[in-house]
Amino acid sequence: MQSPYRIEDLAHHSGATVRTIRAYQDRGLLPRPERRGRANLYSDAHLARLRQIADLLDRGYTLASIKELLEAWDAGRGLGGVLGLVAEVEGPWSDEEAVRISRAELDERFGGDPDDAAVADAVELGVLEPVPGDEDTFLVPSPQELAVAVELHSAGVPLAAISGHLRELRGRIEHIAARFLEFTTEHVFARYLGGPHRPTDGDAAEAAALVRRLRPLAQQTVDAELARAMRLLAVRQLRHRLGTGGPAPDRPASRSVSLPAETMRAVEGLVGVEGAAEFLRLAAEREVRARALDALMPSELPPADLDEQH
Repeated sequence: MQSPYRIEDLAHHSGATVRTIRAYQDRGLLPRPERRGRANLYSDAHLARLRQIADLLDRGYTLASIKELLEAWDAGRGLGGVLGLVAEVEGPWSDEEAVRISRAELDERFGGDPDDAAVADAVELGVLEPVPGDEDTFLVPSPQELAVAVELHSAGVPLAAISGHLRELRGRIEHIAARFLEFTTEHVFARYLGGPHRPTDGDAAEAAALVRRLRPLAQQTVDAELARAMRLLAVRQLRHRLGTGGPAPDRPASRSVSLPAETMRAVEGLVGVEGAAEFLRLAAEREVRARALDALMPSELPPADLDEQH
């Protein structure tokens, strides 16, 4: 870097306009320049501050919040921890790496028939991102998500149905994510970020380390619960389909039976939700067998048996 700068030189090196630099000075975001004779001269510190402001604006901060952050930094409370926390939260939450795909390859993976409406849907949903200057190439932020769509389509699911399903799923997943963040903020991050004062550099750095530790927990929890729910519902759906599709050759058709809610809660308390249906089936079969055995027994014992009892 070269120093000192006139305001035009500072604007050129920082990418800000002369008018913006003066506005930052008026709002207290940028220190006043050094006066030498009739010239106002700026230093490398001014250039670094302008680049920090631009970076924070790109992260979504308002000028008012940027001023508070910079004042905290100037007061010696540190900005590195806060920016580290921001970088940790805004960083990738997945190990996936984006890839590029051509329109021809995309059409081929979905059966070879171009579908402009489906591509537009995918772009709207963010599954595909256009590459500036190359209308025949797309960026795929999540190759795994695209691969799922390919498999569903090859299994016979229409592309419009896949897009609709993703929209519905995304809304539900965002609700789950919001609840997980509320939960962790209340019980974990409130002690670092919930006070009346802006967190210190150490507080923010510790919160950033916690984000790194807790980040995978949300996905692990959702994966485990999704696997549990899929197994439970898939078994239930299969039994329903098999039961209503006609009886098997060696077994009668199944029927739905309503049970009191108290009974179901008691059963679920004993064997869990997943095992409740199987428990009731086995219990019913045991009762049927017991009654069949009772029916085979004579109503009165013969005299010899009575004598033996005495």
